[in-house]
Amino acid sequence: MLKAVVTTSHTGGNVQVNLIQADTCERTDLEGNPEFPTSDSSSTGCPELIPILPETKEIIWGFGAFIVLAVVLRYVLFPKVREGMTARYDSIQGDFEKAETLTASARAEVAEYEAQVASVRSDAQGRVEAARATLEAERGAMLADVNARIAEKRATATAEVDAARQAASSQVASAVSDVAARAGELATGKAPSTDVVNAAVDNSMGVNA
Repeated sequence: MLKAVVTTSHTGGNVQVNLIQADTCERTDLEGNPEFPTSDSSSTGCPELIPILPETKEIIWGFGAFIVLAVVLRYVLFPKVREGMTARYDSIQGDFEKAETLTASARAEVAEYEAQVASVRSDAQGRVEAARATLEAERGAMLADVNARIAEKRATATAEVDAARQAASSQVASAVSDVAARAGELATGKAPSTDVVNAAVDNSMGVNA
């Protein structure tokens, strides 16, 4: 049974793939290699091959690089990141405080505006009520004046009607007296007395009234 073994030369850096027996360690490709001086076919001269095992200097260089990276991260990059995060946090906190200040200022302005609107509405309502009272007073005064004028004109008209009625009554009484005297004269053949005629006319007009 054969096994494939991969080896790397430390001098030339060449990679070699070799086939060896499972129960022996015969290496025909190591002749002349100063790191493996033996060339017999026994297993005592075969090197221990571990492909994943790094060399000591590689471990040292890897560990050193890790230490350097850790130091750089701890003392160079991490402080800068922390400063950036702190500055970012301070900026956000400052913006938040400014937003709170602006919000409080806006609320105060809104409250002041609402108070001014309420004051203006109250003032306007008071002025409307005062104007309404003034209009009612003026309306009442005007109605009283108009009613007084109407009453005065009505009294004047009543007086004129009464005077006209009295004048008409006198004229009617005189006419009736004349007619009655003439009728009595025609009926009796003589003119009746003026006093009798007037008394009869007065009695007649008084009864009619």
